[in-house]
Amino acid sequence: MSFAPPDLSAIPAAGFDTVIDVRSPSEFAEDHVPGAINLPVLDDEERARVGTIYVQDSAFLARKLGAALVARNAARHIEGPLSHHDGGWRPLVYCWRGGQRSNSFASILAQIGWRVDVLEGGYQCYRRLVKDALYDRPFPCRVVLLDGFTGTAKTDLLQVAQRRGAQVIDLEGLANHRGSLFGAMGAQPAQKGFESALAELVRGLDPGRPVLVEAESSKVGERVVPPGLWKAMQAAPRITIEAPRTVRTGYLARAYADIVADPQRLDAILASLTRLQGHERVEQWRQMARAGQIEPLAADLMEHHYDPRYAKQADRQATPDAGRLRAERLDAAEIEALGAELATLMSRM
Repeated sequence: MSFAPPDLSAIPAAGFDTVIDVRSPSEFAEDHVPGAINLPVLDDEERARVGTIYVQDSAFLARKLGAALVARNAARHIEGPLSHHDGGWRPLVYCWRGGQRSNSFASILAQIGWRVDVLEGGYQCYRRLVKDALYDRPFPCRVVLLDGFTGTAKTDLLQVAQRRGAQVIDLEGLANHRGSLFGAMGAQPAQKGFESALAELVRGLDPGRPVLVEAESSKVGERVVPPGLWKAMQAAPRITIEAPRTVRTGYLARAYADIVADPQRLDAILASLTRLQGHERVEQWRQMARAGQIEPLAADLMEHHYDPRYAKQADRQATPDAGRLRAERLDAAEIEALGAELATLMSRM
């Protein structure tokens, strides 16, 4: 009653109807096998109680309490989210390392008559597969970077190219961050969750085709790009998007409308630049923001903050030029046309 996948592709493709993670909600939230559902046999508070008794009293008392809690929670799951399954249902169950939590729950399901398997080694086995894919192996595809100054609509172009058939990795989407000081879009996934989502995407790539990735630093917000992909990005050729600063200014004002609509958030971000830009310049920017002068503010930020940093980074990371696309408006129609051109360029590589 155990299942030991040789690689990531084995887990979703092995014929299981449902993958069940029986770890606590906080463990599941940090990371889990893609597509798994969370039916904890011990919630976070219960797991802490059992662990405390194990350390402070005895292993026997901890196992006795744990067994009672697992049975109670298993009954709730069987009467609730699992109640509609017929006799042919085949689940895969896992916990942290394929131990007591998963085997206890699987035994109960097996007694009912369901064809249940336990993931051998549990989540730790899955995590080793992710690490092997992203840390230990060379990246499986040729990488092409989409580059350009801030405000050249790289993320939008990446998404259009993907719709047009290009093979793409959207690191900002996976990390839930737009990759700049103003880029926060809410809570980011944990590093392990970010890596699981990336590994699942990489698993589906065609190694015979290049993959387009937006030129980023080694971190997207607080999430670190794993070394296999980062090494490939450092040596990758670049397709560069070019646009006049005035065009980029208008695009940024539209793209970051959510921040513009939150004056306190905008002011706090600008204030955080004081160490890099000095009190006088930052105070000018804060006054421009308070006066609603968003496009002049964006232009000044690009001139004094973003563009110099981009130019310095480009000098340090000079790689082959794979093409250049020129933008003149960066409105919806032009972004669609440039994205289609980008996809065509990728198809010829």
